[in-house]
Amino acid sequence: MEQKRVVSIQDISCFGKCSLTVALPIISAMGVETAIIPTAVLSTHTGGFTGFTFTDLSDDIPAIEKHWLSLGLKFDAVYTGYLGSIKQIEMIENFFDCFDALKVVDPVMADHGKLYTGFTVEYAKRMAKMCGKADIILPNITEACLMTDTEYVDSGYDKSYIDGLIQKLAKLGAKKVCITGVSYKPEELGVVLFDTITKKTTEYYSKRIDAQYHGTGDCFASSFVGAVMNGKTMYESIKIAAEFTAECIDKTVGDKQHWYGVKFENCLGDLIKML
Repeated sequence: MEQKRVVSIQDISCFGKCSLTVALPIISAMGVETAIIPTAVLSTHTGGFTGFTFTDLSDDIPAIEKHWLSLGLKFDAVYTGYLGSIKQIEMIENFFDCFDALKVVDPVMADHGKLYTGFTVEYAKRMAKMCGKADIILPNITEACLMTDTEYVDSGYDKSYIDGLIQKLAKLGAKKVCITGVSYKPEELGVVLFDTITKKTTEYYSKRIDAQYHGTGDCFASSFVGAVMNGKTMYESIKIAAEFTAECIDKTVGDKQHWYGVKFENCLGDLIKML
């Protein structure tokens, strides 16, 4: 069986367990060859750390693309995460046009009703356009609201609220829309996926663990991409990703020294068994 090949395009936070330091080991562990394009290098991630360094690698992106094209490289999927600027969004859109592959966009920029450090409403609107070029998008509720000019509701929403968000996201142009972090019951947390072609909605919910960590969205997106590359259905892929992410959180709860990210390494064996 021919090995699948993915390229993940996002930043490297040297410490903190997010972005490429999560995507590369998780997708690789799932048996998928994983190439990378780092968009920036940070000493740590921006959540909870201060004084971090930041080196913009925007100028390297077109050069890497040009070299890869000269080599005739092919990819089965392009998976994007944290992008540092509107300029980078434009570069990645060009990359999409140059490589015929499944395009998965995790529009990393916000959570809990607020933009992450360094992002703007203008960036969110530009990201919405990029999502229109994707096959699958994986926003959380905050990101979905920002990209569709929808009022953010933290809790107490109903299915009509989520369905409305999904329909607005679908109009952006992506073939499949997946909203993460959906919760109708306090004890549950899940994912809602909508196929714009079949008009079918798929949902999966797991037990909510009362803890929050940086990088869990990257764990979900990476394991989702790995599952898809292993031939799993959309339902199987969101189930695997949700269960893996929940296990990562569960294995980290109680360790106060590990506040900056989850112990996903301890869960890779179980993830492989899910395939």
